[in-house]
Amino acid sequence: MPKFVVTVNRVRHQIEAAPETPLLWVLRDTLGLTGTKYGCGLGLCGACTVHLDGRAARSCQIRVGSVGSQGITTIEGLARDGVLHPVQRAWIQEQVPQCGYCQSGQIMQAASLLEQNPHPTTDEINGAMAGNICRCATYQRIRRAVRRAANEPA
Repeated sequence: MPKFVVTVNRVRHQIEAAPETPLLWVLRDTLGLTGTKYGCGLGLCGACTVHLDGRAARSCQIRVGSVGSQGITTIEGLARDGVLHPVQRAWIQEQVPQCGYCQSGQIMQAASLLEQNPHPTTDEINGAMAGNICRCATYQRIRRAVRRAANEPA
């Protein structure tokens, strides 16, 4: 089995996996980082969203053999030095989650949006978050949390 070096949450890991193995399964099964969720397996729901070099990506659609030297950040690595990311703080303040299943993907998508566009309009928030599905329909709270995080110092 081929060996790969991946950097996840600022830590380098050497793993053995078939190159076509979805990154999602490497994160969950090999590295034990279960915050990234399996949803649809087709990249359509957003539950598996992580960051590759700071940009939101669907880990169920990325093959571990194609990651290369890109840094991977999961929900477990979004906080720094014990301090929650502004999006995580806003999620708590706005009481966004109901069931919580989609929330790690929602948070990762929102954090990527704010990294690229620190002060998005409502339309830009809606556009960026449209690919992340919430079965509990907490979309209004999600929008409020993204707006709150955009207005909070990092």
